[in-house]
Amino acid sequence: MKYWKGIEELESAPEFMQSAFAEFMPVKESHESSDATSAPRRDFLKLMGFGVAAATLASCETPVRKAIPYLNKPEEIDPSISNFYASTYFTGADYNAVLVKTREGRPIKLEGNPESPITRGGLSARGQAAVLSLYDGGRLQHFAIKSGNEHQKAEAAAVDQAIRTKLAATTGRIAIVSPTIISPTTKKAIAEFATRYPNTTHVMYDAQSVTGLLQANNGIVPGYNFSRANIIVSLGADFLGTWISPVEYSRAYAMTRKINRDKRSMSRHYQFETAMTLSGSNADIRVAVKPSEMGAVALALYNAVTGAGGASSYKNDKLAQAAADLKANRGASLVVSGSNDPAVQSLVTAINQALGNLGTTVDLTAPSYVRQGDDARMAALVNDMNNGSVGAVIFYNANPVYNHPLAAKVKSGIAKVPLTISLNDRLDETGILCQYAAPDNHWLESWNDFEPKRGFLSLAQPTITPLFATRQAQESLLRWAGNNTTYYKYLRSSWRALTPNDAAWDKVVHDGVATGTALPPAPAMLHAALAPDAAVAQLQRPASSAGIELALYEKVGIGAAGCEANNPFLQELPDPISKATWGNYVAVPRKMAVENKWEQGDVIKVSANGYSVELPVLIQPGQANGTVSIALGYGRTLAGKAGDQVGANAAPLAMVNANGTMYNNVVTLTKTEATSPIAQTQTHHTIMDRKPVVQENTLAQYIKNPKEVTEYEKIATPDGLEKPNKVSLWQDYSYNNHHWGMAVDLNSCIGCGSCVIGCQTENNIAVVGKQQVINRREMHWMRIDRYYSSDHHKDEFETKGKVATYAAMEDPSDNPQVIFQPMMCQQCNHAPCETVCPVLATTHSSEGINQMVYNRCIGTRYCANNCPYKVRRFNWFSYYSNEKFETVNGHMFTDLGRMVLNPDVTVRARGVMEKCTFCIQRIQLGKLEAKKQKRRPVDGEIVSACAQSCPTEAIVFGDMRDPNSRISQLLRREDGERAFHALDSINVQPNVTYLTKIRNAESEFFAKENA
Repeated sequence: MKYWKGIEELESAPEFMQSAFAEFMPVKESHESSDATSAPRRDFLKLMGFGVAAATLASCETPVRKAIPYLNKPEEIDPSISNFYASTYFTGADYNAVLVKTREGRPIKLEGNPESPITRGGLSARGQAAVLSLYDGGRLQHFAIKSGNEHQKAEAAAVDQAIRTKLAATTGRIAIVSPTIISPTTKKAIAEFATRYPNTTHVMYDAQSVTGLLQANNGIVPGYNFSRANIIVSLGADFLGTWISPVEYSRAYAMTRKINRDKRSMSRHYQFETAMTLSGSNADIRVAVKPSEMGAVALALYNAVTGAGGASSYKNDKLAQAAADLKANRGASLVVSGSNDPAVQSLVTAINQALGNLGTTVDLTAPSYVRQGDDARMAALVNDMNNGSVGAVIFYNANPVYNHPLAAKVKSGIAKVPLTISLNDRLDETGILCQYAAPDNHWLESWNDFEPKRGFLSLAQPTITPLFATRQAQESLLRWAGNNTTYYKYLRSSWRALTPNDAAWDKVVHDGVATGTALPPAPAMLHAALAPDAAVAQLQRPASSAGIELALYEKVGIGAAGCEANNPFLQELPDPISKATWGNYVAVPRKMAVENKWEQGDVIKVSANGYSVELPVLIQPGQANGTVSIALGYGRTLAGKAGDQVGANAAPLAMVNANGTMYNNVVTLTKTEATSPIAQTQTHHTIMDRKPVVQENTLAQYIKNPKEVTEYEKIATPDGLEKPNKVSLWQDYSYNNHHWGMAVDLNSCIGCGSCVIGCQTENNIAVVGKQQVINRREMHWMRIDRYYSSDHHKDEFETKGKVATYAAMEDPSDNPQVIFQPMMCQQCNHAPCETVCPVLATTHSSEGINQMVYNRCIGTRYCANNCPYKVRRFNWFSYYSNEKFETVNGHMFTDLGRMVLNPDVTVRARGVMEKCTFCIQRIQLGKLEAKKQKRRPVDGEIVSACAQSCPTEAIVFGDMRDPNSRISQLLRREDGERAFHALDSINVQPNVTYLTKIRNAESEFFAKENA
């Protein structure tokens, strides 16, 4: 038998190269010989995905014969050891303090920073997926100058010289257009640019504007503390999903919803809204209203709370109940509104003042800075661009040609401005029209600072050298202003007052967060706030409601600005409500669909303002009658391979007033002959009264008798007693060392999807694309099942017949209650999958985990057929290396995109079954670290990716053999009260436990069963 002395000899062995050639298909290049032994090693490295080295080696023209080691290895980097760096993600008004996990110098995973007093270790779905955008090959990779209709590659120095020359000669106004900027040092750099060019103005706008809220509160967005609110009333504000600071609000909100033996009280949440949102689906009491009725709702609530104002046309028992609850909880209540109408926001401000909420749930001393856009200033700039008074415009990560309601006027205005510059990261819909492109670095390649809320600071630091020939936008502005310092030095200098020495600076960089304030006061609004009397008078005017009203909204994944449209992780993230992926649609109430004889998937034309879009119909329970809703952020044309032509851009359908503020509009709907299937990951809607799947009850019942809120399957015994059914054909396991388990509190789970993306990035889960989702071949290891309540129940069987009632129970209520249930492999102690695998690919570990041996799996899929929870995924294709999925995966298909893969987790091959492993790689790492220190793992050291990402701490993971672990304590406390197993009656003994959802409302859904 022959043995190889080392890698140098092994790599040239014919046996090795033949195996490598067979396993890893060679790239299509011309070689002198086509046999396996002559395939260049650089091709092999490209296919293996050797991180940064792969991208470097792939650009070499000469074949590389040896792997290149570190010449001077950074002290802090050790191969196979992860490093974490504190940073900050802020894009599209979504703020997250993060920890960036790197391996061999490449970022591969983001975690929430627990040191942040704002996000407290939570992380949004967008934040989870943001690491993938670093490796997006659709980014502009060099500076460019437009020549004719094309942008030609140019050196940065040449672009700088041309721009400086033209700026010096500019006689008109110079405008810098950006979304909200919360970086004090970035604003300082813009101010220095304005000092060099005094005719400069900085205009900020947001794709989802809150100008009305700013105007009603003297130019600030108040800080809201949901954790102190016993009663929450939201008028169309999706504060758990997309409004202002959802990660911060979700964590605080969940604190008021957690109950146990020692705390049997919880907040009550009222939601008045048009479309079913994440916040509405979690509300105890939800009322569907038209957009035109929202002003009347605010006026009626104002009248009921204060006793002032005129009569309102809106009458509703639930609103009277909300007003009574608010008055009974003065100083411990909160009213918020998502309306952009200054009159509505002025009344909401007055309601909170009348209730004494200022200083408790509403904080004006620590306002939020994440939405600063001024609609009136942006509208004035657009007019100035078109009348020729603007000499130069610089777009800084802004794409108004796509996402601004005056997009057509922006486009025509750009053509009339003598000098146009794009600092955007790609030649997007706006950048393609500009004369010069100086692309910004990715945020993971950049230094920066942020102040999302007054008094709370955070830093961003680069975790990788820029992959392309790009430069930080702030540094470009400084250079054009004559300051050639690096942005790092500029940032360090501006922090001297807060960090006077290197030790203080190093601590802030290490922690990622600090206290203090550095942002200048907010600029005055162009329009003064409305007094309550003026707001009342304005809202008393009858609103026109003739026709079908359109509600435009923002999804938790893609967002309204469209800047994340080319991220395949987010495109394939199911919407929490509709469970749809890859595109938007027209959500219509069932009544409207029946009246118009529309079926789901029928394409209809939506028209307004001389503009129309064609989108498929989705029948959405909870949608207000007489209205439809469409998500923003879709319909990109220059986003990249994954994001282009996905859905349609609905922003031009909005009505825009004289100040440039976008309002919902009345639209015309016309059915076409086309159909377009919607890629949904869940197409059933109710549990059809099968309580063992997921359970819920009321707070009143929980207070009355906590042991009766959860149903347990029992059997009658000969002595007449009912006992749990424990009959089993399986042999019981005994766990002597560790027994890993998970608990999910359905009261805390809001369905945001952060855990789904966290699991995907951690475990190298493939994106499959729209058609494969339609084919039911999505690969997510965990899903969030969404169930609606139904108006039909089992007790109707006798009167209507079993067949008819059973079919009707699948129909949701018109305004249903919603419950979310995260569903992953339940790691059953009596696992049905293990008994049917013919090759023992699925086995049971000594620590309670259902293991997958990928090398054994031959893809019979018997285990999937035998799994009662349907949580196993079969690889139909090699998604990461199949050209068929290049467009679907976009940048993930390239060698560069593969740099995001976690080397601790196997990339599964075609024909293999896979599923949740409780993040076994994290368990093993934690055990090894503890073993090196000769101790047992401490509770909290080992956390699954889903539990770590959850902003509401709904998921608890740990060792059930440790009596002091959080999960052991929780299960002991909830035993016999809220703890249950899904499908408990089949006695597979899952290691995942759920806690029954409790609602703080008397529910019609429970009225019949509790009677």
